[in-house]
Amino acid sequence: MTPQDIPNVLASLFGDDVQTLAPGSYQIEKESFRLLVLRSAEQDWLRMMVPIVALSEAGAFLEEFLEANFDETQEARYAIHQGLIWTVFQHEGASLTEADFRSAIGRLISMFRQGLELVFKRHVEKQIRQIIRAAKQQGQSMETTMKTLERFYSEGVMGDLDTSSEGAVEAWRSQLLRLWEEEK
Repeated sequence: MTPQDIPNVLASLFGDDVQTLAPGSYQIEKESFRLLVLRSAEQDWLRMMVPIVALSEAGAFLEEFLEANFDETQEARYAIHQGLIWTVFQHEGASLTEADFRSAIGRLISMFRQGLELVFKRHVEKQIRQIIRAAKQQGQSMETTMKTLERFYSEGVMGDLDTSSEGAVEAWRSQLLRLWEEEK
């Protein structure tokens, strides 16, 4: 993909929302996201990134972000810069294909839209696994453990990002049922 191809592909995807910041650098502000596309001519390197959330809001989930980098983010990565968590894609310019460029943009936007949901789910699963291990060590049944989870939720020890209290308890219940047999 040549440097001249980049603005053409961006225009085909985002129309008039593409702003040129400097030669080889572009910004797209659309809906609720901001995509930065930066090309270094000297190093023939392309970096694209989308800010997700302030580090201060997501610091508790850093381990889960790193695990997602290893397991789920494919060609993109989570990164920290200037007090923000970003989704980032980097690639050598000369070997980048248009298909890979388009795919990477889609992946960055998808990760942005997921926000904290993926890492929060990972975090919750870890908590439930710890509760299950402790319950089994104490000889508790799954029913007793569920009552403990319900109590934790009602006391505010556990919660969910965007779920009503009834929906959250049901989400905890389904997680407990799914993970109970997996944990020894």
